[in-house]
Amino acid sequence: MAENDNDFSWTIKLDWLNILNLLKLERIKQISEFKKERAIKRVTKIYGIKALLDFEPERLDTLVANELKELMKKELALNAKEQERLEKEIRSRVIPFKKGGIIRIDPRDLKDFNGDPEKMLKYFYKKFLGDDDEDNDDERDKQKEDNTGYYI
Repeated sequence: MAENDNDFSWTIKLDWLNILNLLKLERIKQISEFKKERAIKRVTKIYGIKALLDFEPERLDTLVANELKELMKKELALNAKEQERLEKEIRSRVIPFKKGGIIRIDPRDLKDFNGDPEKMLKYFYKKFLGDDDEDNDDERDKQKEDNTGYYI
């Protein structure tokens, strides 16, 4: 910060993880340095250095988070939309299983399994959960599992 270091000495009380939580962000890199500095300068200008030094750290976090909300309206809106999209995608994949919804299966896809339930389970897992990772047989051998039946 280009100005006198004493002007921003209150910033050592800031808990950036708490500020990220208040803004519903995941990484500090989602907030640009320019916007951090601008928010700190605005809060300093509004409240004054002496008052800020007397504030509790939680209050300082809230003040800076509110200022960043004003500066980052566009980024926060995009982040919220992305979170909603991911949540809907997860719900559409997982919730039908919990509520006993209809699962559409093409019978032509099942003819390749020749009655092998292991291959069929892998197919359904990939189809509905979208996991493209191959099952590691070494990991399965190490784990104690109930291999006597198949549960769907």
